[in-house]
Amino acid sequence: MELVAADEDDLDALVERWYDLATAMESHSTLNEIVYPDAEAVPDDGFRAHLDDPSVTDYLVVVDGETVGFVTLEAGERPSRERGRYLDVVNLEIDPGRRNEGHGSAVLERVEAMAREEDRDYLTVSCEWGNDGARRFYRDAGFEPKQVTYARSLE
Repeated sequence: MELVAADEDDLDALVERWYDLATAMESHSTLNEIVYPDAEAVPDDGFRAHLDDPSVTDYLVVVDGETVGFVTLEAGERPSRERGRYLDVVNLEIDPGRRNEGHGSAVLERVEAMAREEDRDYLTVSCEWGNDGARRFYRDAGFEPKQVTYARSLE
């Protein structure tokens, strides 16, 4: 498995995979409802902005020359903290037909190695509270709950 930094030629692949991830999250909260009817309607400007942001990188997850998912990483720093340099896993998606083959775990291992190479202090990741599978996956990968985000609809 390798992580290949995405470029402009990969925007469609990123958008399609993001759409799959985003629509899968709709069932966890009404606040996750997607406004786009399909992946083709999703503008690529969000991922295009990542190309110009030095703190964010999108990677394609490639196995034996085949793209099987993507991961978005964002580097950050909390200067008031003794250990404040972190790498956040913003998105992690493995294509449905390629799940449960160890690719997600391999991605997290590679991300951890990258964080160590960049002298980061810790990794962060978020998932929907009701997504038991994701919570179990991250717990099994060594992540521990640190903070809970609450949301309140204004409707």
